Amino acid sequence: MLMRDERYRAMDGALRIAARSLALVAKANRVMAEEVLAVELPWLVWLPPEHRGEAVTELLDDLLAGVDTGYYLPFMRNLIAWKHTAEIHTDPSLVAQLTGPFQRAEFSEVQRPGNTG
Repeated sequence: MLMRDERYRAMDGALRIAARSLALVAKANRVMAEEVLAVELPWLVWLPPEHRGEAVTELLDDLLAGVDTGYYLPFMRNLIAWKHTAEIHTDPSLVAQLTGPFQRAEFSEVQRPGNTG
C-alpha cells in the first residue's frame, strides 16, 4: 500500500495518542481499561466467560507494550488469534473436536525437521 508520508505520520500519531490515552486509563484503573477494550471487541462474547478476562488482559498488555515501543505487531497477532478462537467457539462441533478427549492411538510420532537420524 502506498501512502503519502504526511498521511502516514498523521495516522501513526493518532494511533499513538489513542493507545497512550488507553495506557493512562489502564494505569489509573485497569478494570475500566479492560471494560473499554471489551466493549470495542464485541466478538469477545463468543469466548467462554472464563477466557474473556484472559483475552482482554493479554490484549491490553500487548497494546501497552506497543505504546512503549512503537511496535504493535504482537498486539495485532494476538488480536487475530483471540478473534479466531472466539469464532471457533461459535461452532460447538468444532469446539468438541478441538478440545478432546483425544485417544493416544490418534497420535503419531514425527521426526524433528532437519533431523537426519
